[in-house]
Amino acid sequence: MKMKSLIFIISLILGSVSSVFAQVVLPTFISDNMVLQQQTVAPLWGKAKPGAIVTLSCSWDNNKYETKASAEGRWKQSVKTPKAGGPYTITINEQKIENVLIGEVWLCSGQSNMQWAMRNTDNGFREAASANNPNIRLFYAARQLGDAPQLDSYGKWEESSPQSVIDFSAVAYFFGKELNKELGDTPIGLIHTSWGGSSAQAWVKDEILRDDPLYDCYYEREKKNEANAAQGVLSINQISPSRLYNAMIHPFIPYAIQGVIWYQGESNASVCPGDPERYEKLFPTLIKSWREEWNQGDFPFYYVQIAPFQWGVSRVGAMVRDAQRKSLYVKNTGMAVTMDIGNPYDIHPRNKKDVGKRLALWALAKDYGKKDITYSGPLFKSIELKGKRAIISFSHTGSGLMSKGGELTHFEMAGEDKVFYKANAVIQGETVSVTSDKVKKPAAVRYAFYNTDEPNLFNIEGLPASSFRTDNWPIETESIKPTF
Repeated sequence: MKMKSLIFIISLILGSVSSVFAQVVLPTFISDNMVLQQQTVAPLWGKAKPGAIVTLSCSWDNNKYETKASAEGRWKQSVKTPKAGGPYTITINEQKIENVLIGEVWLCSGQSNMQWAMRNTDNGFREAASANNPNIRLFYAARQLGDAPQLDSYGKWEESSPQSVIDFSAVAYFFGKELNKELGDTPIGLIHTSWGGSSAQAWVKDEILRDDPLYDCYYEREKKNEANAAQGVLSINQISPSRLYNAMIHPFIPYAIQGVIWYQGESNASVCPGDPERYEKLFPTLIKSWREEWNQGDFPFYYVQIAPFQWGVSRVGAMVRDAQRKSLYVKNTGMAVTMDIGNPYDIHPRNKKDVGKRLALWALAKDYGKKDITYSGPLFKSIELKGKRAIISFSHTGSGLMSKGGELTHFEMAGEDKVFYKANAVIQGETVSVTSDKVKKPAAVRYAFYNTDEPNLFNIEGLPASSFRTDNWPIETESIKPTF
């Protein structure tokens, strides 16, 4: 009898211990094949029974960690990661996460040009056929809308292969492939979370937008949509404020990342009247708010300037491009210019390889210590007015400025009357001298400031100059033609 009682007591104890060390539930992206950011303190988290003990151990150092689930059943534990390497195993209670690599993790977001699949890209099937590389890992987040911040995102980590790459973001893959090659086969993790046609405001936290009257028009649009919902019209979509932040960004916070690449802006040419001007504040707000939410410092945020395209309304595309250029004042940002690799008749240019490589140039130079890399095309720096001439100075001139295909094109000049005329432009060292027979006393210069302009100013390294304007005058955006 005593022996049976002892066995019964032991079984009760073991049962209670088992209930305390309960099974954990992990987000889909904390799973087999994942990549953790190297040499950092990387958060891991999930759900368990309230009060349950959660233990973690990592095979790269065999350190033991222990935490306790909250009353709501949430737990989080950070682990120290080593230099790039692997594969490793992470054990969380009775679960094992296997084939884990330590390397460089980048979040890849935006609208359709980021979503654009390899299969629809120039030479996409050939590129995918050679994509077998277990040191490049891909996570493709499902497209979801959220009325409130969500805790998980559907998807799974996969090794790079012809099968996984063919429907993955071409821009993200080419960016990751370039980093992997230039960093000596360092593991690269790419979290792809984008949605075609999405607006910037859809990717920003609701409280931030509601606190600023500048964004009231987005909520007025929502009210109209809700009124139309009774007729069977979908009341929310991928341009609705905060819906994509809630469902496609919030779940990943605070997963340790090296930085973000972003390709978006086309939709903000026309969501609300005045949207291109509004983007000048909205886009930096998005960058700053993500950094605050992640609480991992001012991580790199590199983005693509939208390409030339024939919007129905004059200059709106150029104005979005200029808002993107001006956003470079935000710390630790960089912009890949695509003035030469777009298609004015197709909002989805097929050359995504050069886009990814140009984004990678910023990362290689700014984050990975690659010296002697020219990583940007010429960017407007200043204007000096000298009689009938305007002297334009640039940063990122590389080995020097050059014109592709004859004389420089797409320069305009205006006097104080604010009427712009075609201008002559000549390279003088690291500057461009601009004149016009119709402007006796120059006041402002614009470059490539119509939607479909495909200009020809580059640095010798082959990177194109961004469009720009030196004035801050109101711009008419009716369907008009230039005066030249």
